[in-house]
Amino acid sequence: MKKTILVTGGAGYIGSCVAHLLHTKGYEVIILDKLIYAQKFEHSWAKLIQADFADKDILKKIFTENKIEAVLHFAAFIEVGRSVKDPADFYNNNVVKTLALLEEMQKHKVKNFIFSSSCAVYGTPQKLPLREDHPKKPISPYGNTKLAVEMILEDFANAYGMSFVGLRYFNAAGAIPEEGLGEQHEPETHIIPLLLKAAMQNKEFKIFGTDYSTPDGTCIRDYLHVKDLATAHCKALEYLLNGATSNCFNLGTGTGYSVRELINIVEQVVGTVVKIQECERREGDPAVLVSDASTVHDVLGWKSEFSDLGNIIRDAYEFEVIKS
Repeated sequence: MKKTILVTGGAGYIGSCVAHLLHTKGYEVIILDKLIYAQKFEHSWAKLIQADFADKDILKKIFTENKIEAVLHFAAFIEVGRSVKDPADFYNNNVVKTLALLEEMQKHKVKNFIFSSSCAVYGTPQKLPLREDHPKKPISPYGNTKLAVEMILEDFANAYGMSFVGLRYFNAAGAIPEEGLGEQHEPETHIIPLLLKAAMQNKEFKIFGTDYSTPDGTCIRDYLHVKDLATAHCKALEYLLNGATSNCFNLGTGTGYSVRELINIVEQVVGTVVKIQECERREGDPAVLVSDASTVHDVLGWKSEFSDLGNIIRDAYEFEVIKS
């Protein structure tokens, strides 16, 4: 009999890619998503319930009518800049509502939880690459919400026997164009789709900060293909279902690329020159974020396979072409 997995935020960018891989691996997938980014989800391989992930009546119905083996939690607000301007909204959605979800899980004895966390829990790096034991000092309300949920999960594990894995993403990127899966945020906030749209539409692309202490003055980030992210979630699920110990892991490649390096590859892939507008730094943006992902390699047996930057951008570009 197929095991049933609940995926909150499963119609979003990363959630949908993970949900699709779960389906191909033989799981029954239920997606709970409010569709707040006006994205479309018209795939037959999962059951979509359009509702808030903290709606207690909906959760009670799902947990009562289905034997849920695990919850994979992707539903969250993600824009760092907006979190600085409106922290209350972020704490309510990312922390208070997640607590409501965990309480309903506890009531219905659903023990396994995989959390979409972030490297934002570390704040400004004191040492690179970032290891899991690096001090946790977020510099944005968004990062604070991710760290708060990790702390709640630790307490739930100690008090109630919950089993969890927190996956601290660095920069999720790319697409699965052959399945119609990619970034569909409205408004879009992620750098690669914004850069591709600027190149395709002959519009200006804004670089936020050109005076960082990096070789070309722009921010450096560790980009991970969403296919590799999806594989990591499936390995984390197998890890929990086999009764392993709760833990948090970095997900990245260990290689960083600057904004200007991204622009160069996009220009090569699209075959055009991108117009650039140099802007002031954004609040809450560290100069460099690069992962040490050796722990997840050792414990889960996961490693990135698709995360060459050229491959990431080609897949993202193909998805943008299909979408437009």
